[in-house]
Amino acid sequence: MQHFPIFLDLDGRRVVLSGGGEAALAKLRLLLKTTARITVFAPDPAAEIADWAGRGRLTLHRRAMEPGDALCAALVYAADEDAALDARTAHIGRTEGALVNIVDNLSDSAFITPAIVDRDPVTVAIGTEGAAPVLARRIKADLEARLPATLGTLARIGKGFRRMAEALPFGRARRAFWADYYFDAGPRALEAGGEPAVQDSLDALLAQHLAADPAQGRVDFVGAGPGDPDLLTLKARKALDAADVVIHDRLVSAGVLELARREAQLIEAGKHGFGAAVGQHEINALIVEHAQAGAHVVRLKGGDPMIFGRLDEEIEALATHDLPYSIIPGITAAAAASASLGQSLTKRGRNSQIRFLTGHDTRGFADHDWRALAAPGEVAAIYMGKRAARFIQGRLLMHDAAPETPVTVVENASCPDQRVLETTLDRMEPEMERAGLAGPALTFIGLARRRALAALPETAQAQEAL
Repeated sequence: MQHFPIFLDLDGRRVVLSGGGEAALAKLRLLLKTTARITVFAPDPAAEIADWAGRGRLTLHRRAMEPGDALCAALVYAADEDAALDARTAHIGRTEGALVNIVDNLSDSAFITPAIVDRDPVTVAIGTEGAAPVLARRIKADLEARLPATLGTLARIGKGFRRMAEALPFGRARRAFWADYYFDAGPRALEAGGEPAVQDSLDALLAQHLAADPAQGRVDFVGAGPGDPDLLTLKARKALDAADVVIHDRLVSAGVLELARREAQLIEAGKHGFGAAVGQHEINALIVEHAQAGAHVVRLKGGDPMIFGRLDEEIEALATHDLPYSIIPGITAAAAASASLGQSLTKRGRNSQIRFLTGHDTRGFADHDWRALAAPGEVAAIYMGKRAARFIQGRLLMHDAAPETPVTVVENASCPDQRVLETTLDRMEPEMERAGLAGPALTFIGLARRRALAALPETAQAQEAL
């Protein structure tokens, strides 16, 4: 992010603009929505600018800008649509301490003016770092259509009631009050009786919330998916947006954590296979502690919480203390990894089942029914299998698995840095070691990329085609 988005208080402050043509008009139409003191320098201003000056909405000087004209200005706009004149204006503005914007010159501007959706006092600013103005305009149009014109009225009335609402405890209780107002009671009152009815509804709503019992803490077990934030479910997004506390695994991507409410407390409770880890009993205690304190807790687990996520232990801890919870499933890594290979997890004539296995458990490397796994056509998705690669390879070969059985390892499935390693069972461990896999990896036994089918023997291709 090169341009940090802020909302600058311009009430009563000077804003200076040099220019009198179309570029100047575009900026002035936006600036005149503020309460700034606007001064324009233009030898030959457009008629609309002269009219605004005649009505006292801005001060107009029919001359070029000179040194001293930007003193005490917060912002200076260079909008003469002439490179030399704009450079001169920018130099004066910078010398006299103002932030300068040169219209259509991103590299030499100290700030940019975003596209704006105006529902005063609600303002939505849309910026693309100057890279895609057409895209910003499209987003603006979409938001204009979605946000009701009455939104500003509700926000203005609500702003005047904020001091009264402080009678409610900070945090969840106060957020619930404002959510009821903006999305239910307020719109209904405005439609039924106008602004006076909205004020009455606020008084009644506050009394209702003050009389309500304190909200009980609760826990949502949320599947964060394989890493791509776009693969999060809508229900998971809503939970993150409402959470007071987010207790997350090490494997949860930064992009997913970005979706959490800004005020939420983020707590990493990471585990590393065969390495340093936050103990499960500590995680259980954290979840219970925050829920008992009345917080809405999201226990955010990579992939799906019900697959190798030790979910039952955490639920048991909540049940012991009679704390409510819900489970929001996520897309597991095997589904995302197979999608990246262009393959389904099951296929008629190839495999009628798939086994989800873990490479290790609490006692070390995990043992499985190796003879069944070694049978021709079997497909297995192995989680946490990097360190167990030699063990898995050896067990399968000992039980007569074909050495040429395809093995595909997908690292960081669904993420921009995803890598795919294609090998065979007899070369599995050394090639995984050479690949230097650092991120979470899912290992498929018996599943290859779709394009790799062309290299299989004709009999195998025929079987795949069934």
